[in-house]
Amino acid sequence: MTGQSGAAGALAAHDAARAQGRVRPPTVLLVAGEASGDLRGAELVTALRALRPDVRVVGVGGERLRAAGMEVLVDAEELSAMGVTELFGRVGSILRSYRRVRGAITGDAGTGRPDLVVLIDFPDFNLRLAKVARRSGIRVLYYVSPQVWAWRRYRVRTLAKRVDHLAVVFPFEAELYRGLAQVSFVGHPALETVRATSAPADVRARHGLASDRPLVALLPGSRAAEIRALLPVMVEAVRRLDVQAVVALAHEGLRPLARELCPPEMPLVAGETYDLVAASDLVLLASGSATLETALLERPMVIMYRLSPVTYALARMLVRVPFIGMPNLILGKAAVPELIQAEVTPERVAAEARRILDDPVRAAEIRADLARVRSMLGEPGAAKRAAEIAAGMLDGSL
Repeated sequence: MTGQSGAAGALAAHDAARAQGRVRPPTVLLVAGEASGDLRGAELVTALRALRPDVRVVGVGGERLRAAGMEVLVDAEELSAMGVTELFGRVGSILRSYRRVRGAITGDAGTGRPDLVVLIDFPDFNLRLAKVARRSGIRVLYYVSPQVWAWRRYRVRTLAKRVDHLAVVFPFEAELYRGLAQVSFVGHPALETVRATSAPADVRARHGLASDRPLVALLPGSRAAEIRALLPVMVEAVRRLDVQAVVALAHEGLRPLARELCPPEMPLVAGETYDLVAASDLVLLASGSATLETALLERPMVIMYRLSPVTYALARMLVRVPFIGMPNLILGKAAVPELIQAEVTPERVAAEARRILDDPVRAAEIRADLARVRSMLGEPGAAKRAAEIAAGMLDGSL
C-alpha cells in the first residue's frame, strides 16, 4: 500500500505541475505496422486515454489508430509486405519509414522524445526500434508480442533484453518469458471485439445471398501479395462446389484488386467480416489473425499459407511449431485443415471444403473444438489491462 500511495502522490503532484504549465503532456510513440496491429493499437489508445486523457500518441498506424487520435508519422500501409521477395520492391520506403520513426524516438525528428515506446507485433521492424529506445533511455512496452517462439526461437532472449515489460495475449507466452523479462498475461483482445452484430439471415438478405444454399466466406488476407496469391485459388475452389460465396475485405482500399480477381457476380464486402463469417457455413482464409477470430465465431475453416518459393524455403528452416493456424496451435491438434504452399490448389481446397460441408458430424466436431479456444484465452479486458501497464510505466509506478 505504501508504494501505491507514493505513486499516487507523485502522480497527483505531476498532474498539478502540468496544470500550471510546468510539465508537458506525456507522449507515447506507438508502432503498429499491420492491419491487426492497427486494431489492437486503437483499442489500447482508447483505453489509455480513459486513464490519462492528456496523453499524446504519435507513431505508425492506419485508419483505426488515426481515428483513435494518434498523430500518424508513418502510415502502416507503407510498411506492408508479405515476405522476402515481396520486400525487395519496398526496401527504400521501409528504410525511410524506419529512419523517421527512429528519429522520433531519439528526438532528431523535431517532434520531441517520447516518454514511452509501445510496440505491437511486427518484429523485424519493432525489435530494431526497441534497441534504439533502450539506448536512448526510453522505456519499452511490447503489447501482443511477436510470435518469435514459432519461427525464430533464438530471438526470445533478444526480445526480452530489449523491452521493459511484455503484455502477452496467450498464456503459454507468459511461461515462455518468465524469468527473462517482466511479463503479464493480459488475455486476448479478440475476446471482446470478435462478435457478430447482425443475424445471419439479415446478413444474407443485405447482400443478396440465398438463405437456402451453403455460404462460403473468403478471407484472402490484408496484404496485396496475399490476395494475389490466394484469392484466385479460393474463387476457383468455390466454382467446384455447389455453394455461394462472398469476399470479406480487410479494408475498402483492397476492393479494386479483389474486383480484378473475382467474377463480377461475387459480392465484395468491407467492414462486415465478423457478420459474414458468422453467417457462413465455411470459411476459406489466409493464415494469420483471422484464423483466431474465425475460431472465436466457431465457424469451420480451411487455412491457407502460400509464399514465394524463396520466402517459404527460408521459413522452413526457421519454423519450430507443428501448425500454422492459431486455433490448431492453441488446441495442440489439427482441429481444422491447413494447406501449405504447393497444397494450395483449387482442387485441394475444394476437397477439404467438401469434407466439411458434406459431413455435418465433422462440422459439429470442429465447432466443438473451436468453442474450447475461447475458454483458453483468459477474460475480456486485454486492452484495459495493457493500458494500465502503459499508464503505470508513464507515471513511474511500474
